[in-house]
Amino acid sequence: MATVKGYVEKIKYRNQDNGYTVLSVSGAEDGEEYILVGTFSYITEGELIEAEGRMTEHPVYGEQLTVEAYELKAPEDTVSMERYLGSGAIKGVGAALAARIVKKFKADTFRIMEEEPERLAEIKGISEKMAMAIGEQVDAKRDMRQAMMYLQNYGVSINLAVKIYQEYGPALYTVLEANPYKLADDIPGVGFKMADEIAAKIGIVPDSDFRIKSGILYTLLQASANGHTYLPQEELAQQAAELLQVSPDSIGGCLMDMQIDKRLVVRRTGADGERANVYAAQYYYMELNIARMLYDLNISGAEPEEEIRRNLARIQAQEKIELDELQVQAVIKAVNSGLLVLTGGPGTGKTTTINTIIRYFELGDMEILLAAPTGRAAKRMTEATGYEAKTIHRLLEISGMPEENDKARGGHMHFERNAEHPLDADVLIIDEMSMVDIHLMNALLQAVNVGTRLILVGDVDQLPSVGPGNVLRDLIESGSFPVVKLTRIFRQAAESDIIVNAHRINGGERIPLGKPSKDFLFIRRDEPNAIINAMITLVREKLPRYVHADVFDIQIMTPMRKGALGVERLNSILQEFLNPPSPEKPEKEAAGCVFRLGDKVMQIKNNYQIEWTMYKNNIPADKGAGVFNGDMGVIRELNLFAELLTVEFDEGKRVEYSFKQLEELELAYAITIHKSQGSEYPAVVIPTYSGPRMLMTRNLIYTAVTRARACVCLVGLPGVFQQMVDNALEQKRYCGLKDRIREIAESGDADGLGLG
Repeated sequence: MATVKGYVEKIKYRNQDNGYTVLSVSGAEDGEEYILVGTFSYITEGELIEAEGRMTEHPVYGEQLTVEAYELKAPEDTVSMERYLGSGAIKGVGAALAARIVKKFKADTFRIMEEEPERLAEIKGISEKMAMAIGEQVDAKRDMRQAMMYLQNYGVSINLAVKIYQEYGPALYTVLEANPYKLADDIPGVGFKMADEIAAKIGIVPDSDFRIKSGILYTLLQASANGHTYLPQEELAQQAAELLQVSPDSIGGCLMDMQIDKRLVVRRTGADGERANVYAAQYYYMELNIARMLYDLNISGAEPEEEIRRNLARIQAQEKIELDELQVQAVIKAVNSGLLVLTGGPGTGKTTTINTIIRYFELGDMEILLAAPTGRAAKRMTEATGYEAKTIHRLLEISGMPEENDKARGGHMHFERNAEHPLDADVLIIDEMSMVDIHLMNALLQAVNVGTRLILVGDVDQLPSVGPGNVLRDLIESGSFPVVKLTRIFRQAAESDIIVNAHRINGGERIPLGKPSKDFLFIRRDEPNAIINAMITLVREKLPRYVHADVFDIQIMTPMRKGALGVERLNSILQEFLNPPSPEKPEKEAAGCVFRLGDKVMQIKNNYQIEWTMYKNNIPADKGAGVFNGDMGVIRELNLFAELLTVEFDEGKRVEYSFKQLEELELAYAITIHKSQGSEYPAVVIPTYSGPRMLMTRNLIYTAVTRARACVCLVGLPGVFQQMVDNALEQKRYCGLKDRIREIAESGDADGLGLG
């Protein structure tokens, strides 16, 4: 065994999750440089360390000490104290100021900092405020170091330990020993299972009330990730009991307490209230608020229909268009309603109707705003209308910081536009409403003034939103608002087999795959590798010329993540063919994925804080924050030395990712059909091969087909495609918005539900 005592000169490498660190140390006695490697719970440059371990010889880095035990010591002499303070370990104290502090207080320096920090103000250049801040830092560093070591005993990673300490400070010991499940409520990144492991190590009994209550909330959180806003009590009890390995009776016993604590809401349904639906409180009140706000917006106008029709006739003559009666009704209802839902499949004239509504309101010199859930959908809306459309997040002026009360779940989002600072608009038109979940709908409605006309447009037969809720369908099925469903396929659209077949899919009809078509192609292949080879040929060679598009604009979409034709396997294969390795292309492996310069990638989680810069002609033109689940781009820079990767998204937005953030990205040569919502591509390629029945559904293949602008290419087995068309199975979503809307509509008074 060897012992090294010295000052940390430089931290060369540190894994924030497990604390594995490589650092250089300057020997306290001989001044020699030593390389230390090992797991350090918390350490900064300038600290005095005494470490014990084995000397080993690394083939590249030479001799190094593999640390088995270490202790961080307070600096023992004035030279050590000055060196530590001047290292940058204490914010605001540089080398010159460190020298003055140690010259004044000599060997008593650290005692003064810890016990009488106000005396630091005796030194020129240090105010009383700064003196106290320095003292707090010294205390915090000592406390944090102790906390890191304490948390490591419970298997908490360094990265997470820092978050826990930042949340609770010295109170973390009390929190963990009293109720470790509080971590799951308060700390992003700590789920129930991690809190449960800590609780078991601390000695919390399996049937303790706060373990069961935390398990109930975790079960509801998992349900929301599957699109539900509540669970029936029987299902909740069954799932939570299975998770916790306790009796279902234990679950029921905690529900009343949680209602009293306002953590849950239980709604009785059925003629005699025999069924109970259990909500996490935030989702119940979100549904209730959305219902109230929709009710408030749904006011009737009084413009005579004859006058509207006369104005419409002039617009049709000017624009050289001809509306059918349903489209005319949509315009009339848009003019005379505070809220309109416009729905219909592809080719039924939704865009023409929206454009006519816009022209009509332009006659009245009204302020019109347009938005859609994704950047691609907003871009399509801009191209179709000639009006600038923004993402809903950008329209609401997303701020990088989440609301304080959202911190428990990592913050949903915080918008500058809200009830106190609403949108300045007479008319607001939102497209691709099937993608809007309950969180985004709630935020949007809070920013809409009563008196603003709200027009919601979408295809109700598309897949529902990724997030919880079934907003568009609930609005329509509530029967409480003006709804126009366009059904006629217009002549020009009827010339497209994509559109005709999309409607056939929606109707569950048989589709003749063998007949010649310009835009709906089928290539038979009988096994996965043959399907992959055919798709590579299509994407790399055939389709770019056929649809006059870049290789990266053509999108492969598949129902599954796993399996022979799942996203994960397809991306690893497609990367080798579409962006092969090269000495000129740096690459970085992260989370089992290789990212290479030039790769096509997708953001897979909402990040409201990350900053982007928009470039036009290589000149910064705009800045903002926020990149969202489903945004796609290309890796333009990969700097291995700086550990930074730059992705260029749509509209020239460039975002810098540190290597620690690469878990937010994945390759996007192939994507799941769910991730394609709101996007449109010149051509799409879809493998049709056997898969789980719950995934191989009609609305999934309908959504995939309607993502193509110029060409759909199916590759695989015709029988599997028809099975998907025949499979009208839709995953049940437990959502109560429809019921909340009907309750308010029937009472005729939002205040009657205690919403004031």
